[in-house]
Order: sequence, then C-alpha cells, then structure tokens
Amino acid sequence: MASPDLAAGDGSYDFHLRSLSAASRDSAAASDPASDPNLLQSVRRVCEMCRTAKEAKDEMVARAFPVMGKLFQRCAAAPTQAVASTGVLLLTILQFFLDFGEAVLHDADGSLKTFFRSCLSREFADPIVAERTVEFLVTNKTKILSSFPNLIPQFYPLLLKLIASNGERLENKFSEVLPLMMSAGSFLPLFLSLMDLPMLVVALEKVERSSGTLIGSSIATIQKSAAPEMLLALMDEAYTGSAVEEPSGNSGSDDSGPLDLTDPMFLDLLKDENDGIAAKHWISPTISSTLQAAFNSPQSDRLKQSLEMAPRFLTLYFATALRDVNDSLLCALIPVVMSRYAAMFPDKVFSFKVRERLSDFILAAFQRSPNIIAVLKKPITDRLGEAHDNLAKASISFNADRVSIALVLGHW
Repeated sequence: MASPDLAAGDGSYDFHLRSLSAASRDSAAASDPASDPNLLQSVRRVCEMCRTAKEAKDEMVARAFPVMGKLFQRCAAAPTQAVASTGVLLLTILQFFLDFGEAVLHDADGSLKTFFRSCLSREFADPIVAERTVEFLVTNKTKILSSFPNLIPQFYPLLLKLIASNGERLENKFSEVLPLMMSAGSFLPLFLSLMDLPMLVVALEKVERSSGTLIGSSIATIQKSAAPEMLLALMDEAYTGSAVEEPSGNSGSDDSGPLDLTDPMFLDLLKDENDGIAAKHWISPTISSTLQAAFNSPQSDRLKQSLEMAPRFLTLYFATALRDVNDSLLCALIPVVMSRYAAMFPDKVFSFKVRERLSDFILAAFQRSPNIIAVLKKPITDRLGEAHDNLAKASISFNADRVSIALVLGHW
C-alpha cells in the first residue's frame, strides 16, 4: 500500500516532485530556471518529506534523486545573464545530496565543485548567497571533512573573496570554516592570502571602479555588470594563458583607472582555486601604486573591516597550525612568516597587530617544537641581520629580541 505521503493530493510529495520534474524538462525556463519562486519551496518540501518519512522513505529518495540531479545541472548551466540567483536553490539541492547520497550511492564531490565553479564564482558578493554558503559549510563541516577533505582547501581563495565582499557580519560563521581550509597543499598559500586580505579588498574594489559593482541588494545588479565577467577573464588568463584584452585608458597606474590585467599579483589575488603556489608577487609597480593610492585615500567600510578581521583570522590560523600541523610544515612556514614582517598592507594599526601575532606564533612554535630551531638557524639569523642592515626591513627589529630569546631558550 502506498504511503500517505506518496498518495496525498495537492501539496504532497507527488505534487512537488511533479513540479520539479516539469521544471527540469521545461525548455522555456532553461534560461532562468531559478526565477520561479515555487521551485525552491518544492525542493525544500521534498527534502523535508524524505527526511521525516516513516514509510516508503527509500522509495521517496530513489524517485527524487534523478529529478534533483537534472534540476541541479540545469540551474548550474543557466546563462550568466539570468536574473534570478541560483545559489540558494543549488545549496538546497546539495543538502539533499549530502543527506541521502549514501542511500543511492551518489558521490556529491562533482556537484559540490560545480556549485563553487559555476555559481559561487559569480555570486560570492551576493549577501544572501554568501550567508547561505557559509551556513551550509558549517552545518556539513563534519561530513565535508570526512568525505571531501580537499574541497574547501581547493576553493579557499573563492571563500576569501566571499568574506572580503561581505565583511564582519559573516566573520563568526566564517571562522568556523577557516580551519577546514588548511591542508598540506593549502597551508602556506592560505597564510599569505590571510595576510593579503586587505589587498584583496582593494583589488575587488578596483574591479568595481573599472567595470561595475560586485555587491548589491540583488544578484541581478551584479550579473548585469561587467565585473564578474572581468574576474572570470582574469582567472581564464591565469589558468590557460589566453590573452585578455585590456580596457582602454591607463593600465593600473592610477587606482581609479582600469585594472592592470597583466599584473601577476592581481591575478593571484582574484583566483578562485588554490594552485598550491605560495609565492606572492608583492613587489610590483602596479601593487606599489595601488597601495599608495589606497593609503592616501579614505578607507571604505569593507577595507576597514578587512583590516580588523585579518589579524583575528591569523590568530585562528596560527592556533590551528600549532595544534594540528607537523614540524615539517612549521619549518616551512616560519621563514615565510618572517619574510612578511615588512611586506603587508601599510596601515599602522593593522601592521602592529599583525606583527605582534607573527612574533607570538614564532615563539609558540619554538616552544612547542624546540628541535626545529637548529633546522631554521640560518634563515632566522639571515632575517635578523637583514633587519639591522636594511632600513626597509627595520620594522622587524623591535621583535628581534623576542626571537633571540626563543633561540636562547632552545639552547642554541
């Protein structure tokens, strides 16, 4: 005998499943499948019914999976000029995949990557999509860590663009996701990206001034602008080497002018996926002029918030590193940490907070693993010598005594 949930009339499982099946096949809706507000409600109802069903649960899940899969692919492939945001709808379908995938032997890895590449790469600045994405990652962090451990480390640059665009209102939730970004392949690049979070905000705002808004009350405003297309063009150049036509006008010499598409630092800042490369092209004419212009201009709210958030994110990063990573990764990180004492966003308060955290981390690392001091003897002494020989790096000299104490405590 059929379950009441399956046989009931309007508003039942069958009703919502038929609606979703029709939407997944409707060629007229293919250009903007998320524009029907009833679609999201139907997906939520099917998920809820499958979750709470006491009878015929396996049958309900088995029937819903093909329909959800087709609808997911159609929404993910929607043209970029679609008016409605697909982000929340795709996240709801992804939750269905994670909740019931084991019952039908479905591997959600490909769907998760599709969401990041096809949806979040365009909608990271939308406040609703950003919040729902972070909530989704927090809710499913245990399953993601166990079943898809490389997912968040792979896409951490895109998540940093999300927090750079949305600011402190998502900081607490984002802080729960940050430790999941750390893996052997992302450990060093993530540190540098956190150091450069204010620079990422400057880069995003420079794209805004050149090509249109990245953030607004609705995703329609963002998708009608050229800014997401510009970011995708930048990333296409970074990954494929294909040339991107430069806008007319000056090339990056003025902060209000077009972005210099050839500058490797901006390409690195604006990428969506971790490529495992820790090197940063901090010293470049474009970066120098942009930093100078940002320093001499009134700070935007987003930039002010990034200057507050970055030191706190570094504190969390270092605490996680000291708790979880091995000595080999610490040995690799410490010289990189020391190299960044004199290379950071030129804000006095920000620089003081960051340098304090860098020094505290080095001391804590030596105390946790004193055996690494001998391994790092040469890079540390070289760096301390540079601090006294080079005025440009004299900013680390006030920490030299603290590091020297650590070396003495290590019985060097």
